[in-house]
Amino acid sequence: MDKIIEKGAIVIGISNDDLKSHEKFSKKYNLNFSLLSDVDRRVSIKYGVYKKKNLYGKIVWGIERSTFIIDEQGKIKKIFRKVNVEGHVDEVLKHL
Repeated sequence: MDKIIEKGAIVIGISNDDLKSHEKFSKKYNLNFSLLSDVDRRVSIKYGVYKKKNLYGKIVWGIERSTFIIDEQGKIKKIFRKVNVEGHVDEVLKHL
């Protein structure tokens, strides 16, 4: 993440976990970016990442791990769907 932030990008992590959960997660992993709590799933639904998923053969609703690159004018420049954490920072850097 440091490389992304050094490029001047603002990183925000969003999930449907509550604030207390975000605080614990942020401290545990020493995050250097903000986390937004979307417990009512408004942001997740609006961005199309709250979806049906197959979890061990059972269909459940959940967040599809995604990254959105949004420019200074608020326009979405790039969307990464079904993100695999490994190597993702380098992929994002190519598009900044």
